[in-house]
Amino acid sequence: MITIRSGSERGNANFGWLDSRHTFSFGSYYDPAHMGFGHLRVINEDKVAPGQGFPTHSHRDMEIISYVIDGALEHKDSIGNGSIIRPGDVQRMSAGTGISHSEYNASRENPVHFLQIWILPEKQGIEPGYEQTYFSPEENQGKLRLVGSRDGRDGSITIHQDVNLYAARLTIDEQIDYTLQSDRIVWIQVVRGGMALNGQSLKAGDGVAVKAAEALMIQGQSDDTEILLFDMAG
Repeated sequence: MITIRSGSERGNANFGWLDSRHTFSFGSYYDPAHMGFGHLRVINEDKVAPGQGFPTHSHRDMEIISYVIDGALEHKDSIGNGSIIRPGDVQRMSAGTGISHSEYNASRENPVHFLQIWILPEKQGIEPGYEQTYFSPEENQGKLRLVGSRDGRDGSITIHQDVNLYAARLTIDEQIDYTLQSDRIVWIQVVRGGMALNGQSLKAGDGVAVKAAEALMIQGQSDDTEILLFDMAG
């Protein structure tokens, strides 16, 4: 079964310096029909104005992934990490027993556009941690590149949950075939451009849930299509 979550129907919070679109319930946006999917709890598409950002705040018991679409995001945390996250980077912060961090637009001239993704961990109270890895565009052009997994295989970041996270880029009519196993579920998020999933058109900001074993045909509908695919235990 395939269910489309239209990007135009997402929750929205606009504070001037931040324009955020919420795929699932978050903050003041509450929709009991969209509380998450599988282990996925949050997919926020954030656009932050130059020089602005999120001051230091705390999290616990959550796997938090940042995926920059355009611009640069500056990260600092209470366990000593400081970095700039750019397109191609995948960053994972395990909040575990508790961590504080800040996220700011690293530029005073250009906005930063990124996805903030929260995944429920397989157990609570793990040690806080941080990981960041760069994947070149060539690695996922026309194919699904594993960028996150429970065991960190193939150079992917480690996620403390039974989730395989893939990234892919597609040009027009470029196609990827993916078979969903019977005990798994899939969420696909269209990051940019447009795609067709088994003939159904999707655009940037759209998401789609797949809950039954099915052969998936993913086809690019623009020259700059970019997607994330989450394959999770059902």
